[in-house]
Amino acid sequence: MSTSPITAPRTTTVARPQVPAAAPAAPGAKALAILRIATGFVFLWAFLDKTFGLGYATPAAKAWIHGGSPTKGFLSSVDVGPFQSMFHAMAGTWWADALFMLAMLGVGVALIAGVALWAGAVAGVLTMAMMWLAEFPLAQQAADGSASGSTNPLTDYHFIYAVVLVVLAATYAGNTWGFGRTWARLPFVREHRWAL
Repeated sequence: MSTSPITAPRTTTVARPQVPAAAPAAPGAKALAILRIATGFVFLWAFLDKTFGLGYATPAAKAWIHGGSPTKGFLSSVDVGPFQSMFHAMAGTWWADALFMLAMLGVGVALIAGVALWAGAVAGVLTMAMMWLAEFPLAQQAADGSASGSTNPLTDYHFIYAVVLVVLAATYAGNTWGFGRTWARLPFVREHRWAL
């Protein structure tokens, strides 16, 4: 058996490493899950401290369960912006206390569990907007003429928390290390997509 002097050129195929399609998203999804849980704990802690007076921002004697008001101290001390009188009138009212505490609890639980992130985002954004208006960082001077202490007229921590809440809801951050997928399969949630 003879071999031909002309042989086909030998081709060598270099194997390229295969990158799983989910690989780029996995670290991002985990980072968003960590951000979600950490932010949820900020809201939940505010609820727990104000409810039980854990001695950090709220002493035990001023706890909500002991008759203290979660909004009176903050809202009655508003001394900047065009809404001072409105916030002073709201300070310590039963409905302002109840709405504030419900928002803190609801947003905290929703974020930590990874469920109802859109409802949590709406509640959280509204709460942050009200607190932003109360601190009114646009003002350079307080009502008495002293410096307001505002460090940035637009982007403060209220704004950042609001943006974080929207990002977490928009990216379905509850699907990683949370109950987001299970929540989305519930009949009520499937029929009412706003409950995602």
